[in-house]
Amino acid sequence: MFNRFRSMPATAMAAVLGCALMATATPASAQKKEKPKKEEEAKGKGLSASKGFGPSLKKMTDATTAKDAATLQAAVTEGQGTATTPDDKYLVAFYQLQLGILNKDQALQGQALDAMLDSGLTPPENLAVYNFFSGNFAYAAKDYPKAIKRLEAARAAGSTEANVPVLLMDSYLSSGQVDQGIAIAKTAIEASRAAGQRPSDELYVRPIKALQAANRTNEVLDLMTLRMRDYNQPTVWRQTLFTMLQANPDKEIGLDVLRLMRATGAMQQRPEYAEYAALATEAALPGEVVSLIKAGKQSKVIPDSDAKFNELLKSQAERMGDEETTLTAYAQKPSTLSNPKVAGATGDAMVGYGRYGDAIPLYKAALTAGGDKELWTYRLGVAQAHSGDVAGAKASFAQINGPRKRLAQLWTAKIDAPPAAPAAPAAPAAAPATGS
Repeated sequence: MFNRFRSMPATAMAAVLGCALMATATPASAQKKEKPKKEEEAKGKGLSASKGFGPSLKKMTDATTAKDAATLQAAVTEGQGTATTPDDKYLVAFYQLQLGILNKDQALQGQALDAMLDSGLTPPENLAVYNFFSGNFAYAAKDYPKAIKRLEAARAAGSTEANVPVLLMDSYLSSGQVDQGIAIAKTAIEASRAAGQRPSDELYVRPIKALQAANRTNEVLDLMTLRMRDYNQPTVWRQTLFTMLQANPDKEIGLDVLRLMRATGAMQQRPEYAEYAALATEAALPGEVVSLIKAGKQSKVIPDSDAKFNELLKSQAERMGDEETTLTAYAQKPSTLSNPKVAGATGDAMVGYGRYGDAIPLYKAALTAGGDKELWTYRLGVAQAHSGDVAGAKASFAQINGPRKRLAQLWTAKIDAPPAAPAAPAAPAAAPATGS
């Protein structure tokens, strides 16, 4: 589940914001008369306190150095009364920020940052950090338009804060600007991957939820497919593949989806076993049904006492008979190899018995004989992947451009994915029950 980011603790803020302006905030009487050097000019104009404001500034400076909140509060109140110039007012706001940090008063910190940023006097080197914290506070207060303004400014100023993309993305999504939020997320995802880092899962989960709410199913699946590259976990596979089952009523494709679910260890509840078994039974694949039910029992998802599965296991074992023994000879007959449907169906039967290497020539024969190019190329790729022919599998999957294109992309993601990462957050959508 998506958890909103909390504001940075006062101690961490103090370390970042600190007293960044102390060196440049000095009374006018103490300012040097000579012209600034070129390198100083490049940093922008320093702040000059007016003569009448000087005593208040010294009190605020001394109280901040001593970390004396009570004295600083009195000095800030005095400074508000003696500040007359824009520079004076900027300096008062700066010490309000220090007071807010000392008192852990986020509201005061936010007010002070706004005053400094709105003044136009913030030194360029501080724009990124000040805008980030102002945007962070606005986000926490659910003021998303302000959060967007400040976080965009932080990004433009070169902020390196890791949370900027996630906060900015969620601010756009929460304000109803879904496309902008998704664009931010995708840019941040690819930037993280280019840097050799795994993107935050929030960059996937929050846009997926927003797209689900908008009933933009194809885009949901696009993003879920991208997510599999970085979050190769059974739970995440299950979320993605159940969404595919919901979106596609085709039985043959449904069977292929469930096969991928099994291959990724994502079959975790009885309903998916029930639907898979029903579809495989209907496709006349008793060996696959028997193998599936035995696997479900071994994993304890199907209890030994489950009467319906026990009855199905018995009937399919009887139907299976000695089919596997006869498959090898049958698979070599010219009449099998020359008939695309028969060759392909025989390949499916081989796969049901786990004989992936033996299925490969049968799928190739089905293609040579003029069979359904997408169907048999896809299943060829699956058999190649299972048999360890990674290059062949990826080449086969790359040819898929029809209804199984997304499945081919997911198989490619499975092949390329690193070992399973730590558990991801809870599902972005509840998985539907499938079958009975």
